[in-house]
Amino acid sequence: MLAGCSTAVKGWLKDFSGLFYVLGLLIIGLINLWSASNTVGITLFTKQILWVLIGSALGLWCYLTDYKQFEAFAYYLYFGGVVLLGLLYPFGVEIEGAKRWLGFAGFYIQPSEFAKLSLILALARYFSKRPVQGDLNLSELGLPILMVLLPFCLVAFQPDLGTGLVLVGILGIVTLWIGVEKRALLFLGVLTTVGCVGGWFLLKDYQKQRIISFLDPWRDPLGTGYHLIQSKIAIGSGGLWGKGICLGTQARLGFLPEYHTDFVFALLGEEWGFAGTVVVILLFLGFLLWAFETAQKAKDPFGRSLAMGITSLFLLHVIINIGMALGLLPVVGLPLPFFSYGGSCMVVSLVAVGLLLSIRKRRRFFGT
Repeated sequence: MLAGCSTAVKGWLKDFSGLFYVLGLLIIGLINLWSASNTVGITLFTKQILWVLIGSALGLWCYLTDYKQFEAFAYYLYFGGVVLLGLLYPFGVEIEGAKRWLGFAGFYIQPSEFAKLSLILALARYFSKRPVQGDLNLSELGLPILMVLLPFCLVAFQPDLGTGLVLVGILGIVTLWIGVEKRALLFLGVLTTVGCVGGWFLLKDYQKQRIISFLDPWRDPLGTGYHLIQSKIAIGSGGLWGKGICLGTQARLGFLPEYHTDFVFALLGEEWGFAGTVVVILLFLGFLLWAFETAQKAKDPFGRSLAMGITSLFLLHVIINIGMALGLLPVVGLPLPFFSYGGSCMVVSLVAVGLLLSIRKRRRFFGT
């Protein structure tokens, strides 16, 4: 009996280890945002606390709910996400030249964050209903590509290049994880190449300059290269141990823009130093490995595809945001999960964690 209890406890701890990583990231993220709120306003911090509470409640509901119940509504949720994206054109609130938010009673939601999760659910349902679970052939990729193309076009003209990259990346990672026949893989490669070349000519001038400027931000240090230069200065000035909470001069003196949203990692590097950024990266790595293990051990095709889609969502956000702050990737405007200020990203992230926990719970207790 003792051996059985010990095994059960170990299984429980392993299942919930991902939650410990999330709690660590949330605590550091909230402290970091509290530091930022001394400049941008304490209201943002209190709102973020509210979003964490709402997201946690919804995440708990997802954990207690059998994730398979979402399979029946996956396509409806997908079309709901597309409709929200479409509403941005007549009703969207324009901030800094981009219509990415819907406003209501003083609160703003970003439909693209909900569209990402709804796309993952729809793709998971599609892949789980295949008659033969094996490598994907060319004919089986048509509908998933169309499912990505519709929201991609809607966000591309907002413009929101970062979300577009994430949508395409989710499909790419999930399909490669499932397995793709050589001919289909070649087709995807050609399609991606053509899309990148064609997409370049559809980009606005400032988007092109942002992509070019990450290679040499000093070409336009007061324009397109400004964000990247200030981000590097902030991270570099933090040294090994950082300047201390609320003591970051780049943020305090107004040099580092968007340090509570897209460049929150730069604020972390300045105030927490190299040591603090390493801790955060290790927490993200531990969480991503836990999420990937969830996808590997899920007992049904829907659970596997859903978990892998969620894993790819977090992976892409972390890589792009941190890479952007370090100057390794172009500035595309993408939040860092659990850190960046914003209710939509926070709520969706915590709901996604709840779904992962639900998948692990059903695998362990019900074996289904």
